[in-house]
Order: sequence, then structure tokens, then C-alpha cells
Amino acid sequence: MALFITSLNSGSNGNCYYVGNDREAVLVDAGISCREIEKRMANLHLPIACVKALFISHEHTDHISGAAVLSRKYKLPVYITPATLKHARIHIDKSLQHTFTANEPVTIGGISVTPFAKYHDATDPFSFMVEHNGIKVGVITDIGKVCDRVIHYFRQCHACFLESNYDDKMLEEGGYPIFLKQRIRGGNGHLSNAQALELFLKHKPPFMTHLLLSHLSKHNNCPELVQNLFMKHARQTNIIVASRYQETEVYTITKSTEEFVTVELPEIIMPVINATVQLSLFS
Repeated sequence: MALFITSLNSGSNGNCYYVGNDREAVLVDAGISCREIEKRMANLHLPIACVKALFISHEHTDHISGAAVLSRKYKLPVYITPATLKHARIHIDKSLQHTFTANEPVTIGGISVTPFAKYHDATDPFSFMVEHNGIKVGVITDIGKVCDRVIHYFRQCHACFLESNYDDKMLEEGGYPIFLKQRIRGGNGHLSNAQALELFLKHKPPFMTHLLLSHLSKHNNCPELVQNLFMKHARQTNIIVASRYQETEVYTITKSTEEFVTVELPEIIMPVINATVQLSLFS
């Protein structure tokens, strides 16, 4: 038994995360276009027919821009809170709209998805824990600070998409206006490299095999810097920096292995069409 995970895109230009078993999968956010999701899943030999639901974390453009088309084309159920749907201003067919409640698991076939509230400058923001047969993967991005809820769920993760958005020095010395710097680091914005590392050092469970560092800022961070920072303390955990330009490999998450492998699934052919995505206010 295993969960297969990949970041299809991660950054202020679009976020989309895949978690699935060998029969069904869910996407967390769809901040890149439907065509781009199709293309990247095809690159990884992941059949889009396996995706049974889409979970939306909050209403910012880089998390929802592809949601309406994806849902309409594949009749895909979208799990989104009423407040988020209202402020997202996207059209999801009423028959495909589903809501969720904090800390109450949603069952999608053999997968369980537990939403939990987070600090972020959105209307009703959530992170998620995805579970299958006791294997747990966290999707913990767009968080302004590490709270007790984040710690509680992070301690359970066999793998985690964890935000590591900015380097403190790069943000401070960069060209962003003061109000935007304060918004990013003010407790309802994003998590810094230092904050993410502190969470990892203090609360990483001994069985965590994969950490995918996510939502890196284009202007206030550097993938090599983040990789080196965490590798010093990784031990048995594989450190992957999720890209804002392309999909990662697919990683196999189990209870017993510390190895990561690429999933081999039947090849499918999808049209390759470049997509234009909107930028969020800050990256």
C-alpha cells in the first residue's frame, strides 16, 4: 500500500498538488490551467481519470485559476467552503459543489482528506491531511505562522508539502514596498525558510521520508539556498524543492521505505499547450 505524490506546480504563478493511491487521487488546488494540469499529469503518466475530487484551500488566483474548467470538463467534484466559493468568483456547477468542515475527514474512495484551518490573508483558508491505509501526506502551504494545528498534523506526516516561501534577508533587502513585506511576514502571509526549518527540526516525526518544500518566492528566495539549508538536517528524509515552472517527479510514500521512486503507470497522450496563468499579489 502506498500514496503517490507530486507537485504539478508550486509558487505564486500557480499551485496544484497531486496525492493518490493506485486507484484514485485528489488534487489540492488548481492554480494552473486545465490544459497545463493535463499536460503535466501526462508527462508523469498519471491518468487524469484517477482524479476523483479537487480540494480548494482558499480563493487566491494562484490556487483556483484552473478549477472551473477542470471541474466542468471532467465533471469533477470540488470541495470548497461557501465563503471561499463566494470570494473566488468562479462558476462551479451546483451538482459538483461540496463543502467541508474543519477537522472532519472527507472520504474519497480509499482516501481520507482532513481539512484544518490556517493563518493566511484569505476569507476561509485551509490546509489538508490526505490519508490512505494509515499513510499520511500533509499539504501545508500559504501559512502565515506555525500554530498548534500545523504542529499537530505535521507530526503525523509520512510526507509533506511544506511552505518555505522567503529568506528573511532577501525579503528585507529586496525591492518590495514596506506594506507588502509586512504583509508577507506579518503572521497571515507566508512562512519563511527559518520558520519552516524550525518546524522541521522540532516536530518532524521519525518516519517522515519526504519533505517537498513549496511555494518558494521568485524574488525573495533561492531553490539552492533552501535545498542546502534543509539538507544539513535531513538525515533519512528526502528533501525536494518544488518548482514554480514544472512538475516534480512522482514519489512513492509508504510506511516502510525511505527510498523515493518514480511511478510507472500506463502512458497516456495529452495535447501539449502552453498555459498563461495569473500572478498573485506577492511571490
